[in-house]
Amino acid sequence: MHRYYFKSSVMIVRIWSSWLVRHTTEKFDFASEGVTKLHLDVSDDGLMGFIPQFDVIVLSSGHWFAKHSVYILNNEIVGGQLWWPDRSQPMKVNNVDAFGISTETILSALVTHPNYTGLTVLHSFSPDHYEGGAWNTGGSCTGKVKPLAAGELVENGFTNVMHKKQVMGFERALKKATKRSKLRLMDIIEVFGYRHDAHPGPYRSRDPNKITKRGPDGKPPPQDCLHWCMPGAVDTWNEIVLEIIRREFEGNRDFSP
Repeated sequence: MHRYYFKSSVMIVRIWSSWLVRHTTEKFDFASEGVTKLHLDVSDDGLMGFIPQFDVIVLSSGHWFAKHSVYILNNEIVGGQLWWPDRSQPMKVNNVDAFGISTETILSALVTHPNYTGLTVLHSFSPDHYEGGAWNTGGSCTGKVKPLAAGELVENGFTNVMHKKQVMGFERALKKATKRSKLRLMDIIEVFGYRHDAHPGPYRSRDPNKITKRGPDGKPPPQDCLHWCMPGAVDTWNEIVLEIIRREFEGNRDFSP
């Protein structure tokens, strides 16, 4: 999507790959054309074409598994998200399972790639802070303008189970890694659970008290309690990535901030 060139001979590339595995909208078996089909055991062809060019790859995914899609494994439809026409048969794979499988698939493809010997960093599942509903049912983080204090963190069941599946996929891929490839987990899920104030949602209202009010149509105002906008969160992720790279490529020394 974007390439940034620096005079120091460094290039940073941002590539969009929503699920990190192969996806298509073509008809497949009893899944009609139009709906997204995810081949959970096949890495994203578009992404993999770039792999040999890089020294470091940072992967981040997960929340797109909440979207309407069909899951295919071993060339067989095994489940879906917001899609399952055969109510007489249980799904074999739900969206949480699909996330774990996809994580193992893409990481395994990288650590066994014959022409990639670089460092792969997996960014853990990003916590959201919707209260009183989900992103599309009136959930809000309005009024959250300070980080949580110690002891105030509220556990999110869905976030925790997605993180668990992701770590399982990481650990399975790690067992396949060769000495020529490196794989690291950048686990931010707990510490950034405290940053419910760092999303765009609380700052979209000019009301100084940030009170959520429903509009004339009775619907709540749009909220974004998933992405990050405030200083601190993403800046810290960048610092962590830089430290991982330093340790891997400069002799694993202890670097001061």
